Amino acid sequence: MSKIIIGFISLLTLLFTACGQTGSNKDEAAQHHSQATPASHEHNAQIGELVPLDEVCMVNDAYMGKKQFDVKFEDKTYYGCCEMCKERIPKDATVRVAIDPYSHKQVDKALAVIAVTGNNGEVSYFESKDNYTNYLKKQ
Repeated sequence: MSKIIIGFISLLTLLFTACGQTGSNKDEAAQHHSQATPASHEHNAQIGELVPLDEVCMVNDAYMGKKQFDVKFEDKTYYGCCEMCKERIPKDATVRVAIDPYSHKQVDKALAVIAVTGNNGEVSYFESKDNYTNYLKKQ
């Protein structure tokens, strides 16, 4: 019974940690199962800083500090940090959109202006730079 529990815990750990990868292929992602945290970023962006789309995992809504996997879907490019993200983006419409915190309108992440808004690299998506600027004024 304890072997089953240990196996189950090991499987859950693998599933929860696999989505922090920025490797360039499946083998590399399978070898490096680490969480995506600000400590793993090559550049730690400050809260309020605009960041490049290709350095954001759009599934986890987190700034990663380095280029992520690009995922083409309906003539747009989204970004994910691991193979699971690459599979999820085309299948799950909810990970391709966000709510602009200024206008409260839905925005396509592939077309958004992205800024770091959390202490742990969390990002927000804005319809435009004007919305981003107006959001900052309210803070």
